Amino acid sequence: MSRGAAAGPKGKKKGATFVIDCAKPVEDKIMEIASLEKFLQERIKVGGKAGALGDSVVVARDKNKITVTSDSSFSKRYLKYLTKKYLKKHNVRDWLRVIASNKDRNVYELRYFNIAENEGEDED
Repeated sequence: MSRGAAAGPKGKKKGATFVIDCAKPVEDKIMEIASLEKFLQERIKVGGKAGALGDSVVVARDKNKITVTSDSSFSKRYLKYLTKKYLKKHNVRDWLRVIASNKDRNVYELRYFNIAENEGEDED
């Protein structure tokens, strides 16, 4: 009795849909959502090749959100890595961070660091 036999036939994972919510920085005009969409389309690797998304990965943009839909297995951590790389490239990594949403596990949010709280702790 092996666990693999009970799990069913082996193959690709189900497709996944991830969302990056950029509402706060876009409203404050710190970054442009179109440039993040283009960055993801150029950098996401499929089959070891960057930029060759084909039909397996789709990057779409709604007002302040970017949706990445994949037919095959796709790591949420990889999407966070690429988003952080984009922020570093555009020199806003010091002010923004990528956080998983509390409400939905397939959503990342770009939020500001809480600088005011840190200053209050230093004074004590």
